Amino acid sequence: MENSNNLLERFLRYVKTWTESNTENANNGVQPSSPMQMDFAKELENELKTIGITDIFVSEHAYVCARIPATKGYEKYPSIGFLAHMDTVDEVTGKNVNPQIFKNYDGSVLNIGNGIVLDPAKDKLLAQSKGQTIITTDGSTLLGADDKAGIAAIMTAAENIIRENIPHGQIEIIFSPDEETGHGMDNVPTDWIQSKQCYTLDGGHIGELETECFTAYKSELTFTGISTHTGTARPNMVNSITMLSAFVNFLPQTESPETTDGYQGFYAPMQISGGIEQSNLTIFNRDFTMEKMQKRLDNIDIFAKAIEAKFPGGKVDVKHTKQYVNMKEKLDENPLVVEKLVQAVKKLGITPTFSPIRGGTDGSRLTEMGIPTPNVFTGGHNFHSRSEWASLEQMEAASKTVIELVKLWAEA
Repeated sequence: MENSNNLLERFLRYVKTWTESNTENANNGVQPSSPMQMDFAKELENELKTIGITDIFVSEHAYVCARIPATKGYEKYPSIGFLAHMDTVDEVTGKNVNPQIFKNYDGSVLNIGNGIVLDPAKDKLLAQSKGQTIITTDGSTLLGADDKAGIAAIMTAAENIIRENIPHGQIEIIFSPDEETGHGMDNVPTDWIQSKQCYTLDGGHIGELETECFTAYKSELTFTGISTHTGTARPNMVNSITMLSAFVNFLPQTESPETTDGYQGFYAPMQISGGIEQSNLTIFNRDFTMEKMQKRLDNIDIFAKAIEAKFPGGKVDVKHTKQYVNMKEKLDENPLVVEKLVQAVKKLGITPTFSPIRGGTDGSRLTEMGIPTPNVFTGGHNFHSRSEWASLEQMEAASKTVIELVKLWAEA
């Protein structure tokens, strides 16, 4: 019970800490993209010290890096790392989070406030969590279980490992900024990381393990028109806003985020801005293979040329930027990392399930950089929304999974 209380206290304290990242700043190379993330990093540094870890530093970019040395006699066992991210998404406010706790959830509809209703008839994972302690928002903000549930699970596991003197090889912990902006691994101190295998705790329902994800590219389009006075616009005006709108209409509606799931890819218009002379559009392109992704990028180039043909005098410039790639291939080359994870979960009596991440994690980037890093459940649900919720018991299972992984990697 003490572990559950410690975990819950941590989680509530973390989600009440405002750490919303700023996508615009991050895209302009600012890291951390919000000063609150550095403040939180310092708080986590102090907390790591209180549980007995002395080898800690916070980088200038707000990465919290902590190392627990191997138990005497276990120095030759593999070093393993655990990661979680500190920021919350800026699409839904994470300021002034007011969490609500529903102990021994009875399976009923939860009217949490501000018109937000959690209905187990529509949310099968909530229905499966009957009898557990459910933490929600008050409907006015997101909760921040993404990814403060991961931080709480790792922190609690580290505290238990030290307090209970569990034998282990070297353990490394990294809490990162700006994962939600897609820049979580931009300045990670790779020269500090000694682990050849890591695990992110940034997943969802209990038992969910993730070893594959989207390949992701961002397309930034600039539409340049010809500005004239609207009263004398005919025939010379070319309205860049109209060009942009026509381009968006070219994107197949059946290949949008709201109409796809599973292994289906999509085009997602994310941001528009501008005026008559110039307008800008950002699109997130997602798919599971590079071959399919290349077709999407080629289609965007073709659509851009079609818009130029449709609006003589107008111009469309396209820039494609890689964000991350599917981690499956690299993880398949390092099967032991996933095998140990499956063993750890089964040891807890949990049935592992695998599904593709319809997004990415810091682990996807780290895997691409040469350190295989699958993703582990945290007990968080409905991320990036005011209907976000978390299960304390599932969070505790995530923390225990960390401990089991530490034990498994320290076996002969």
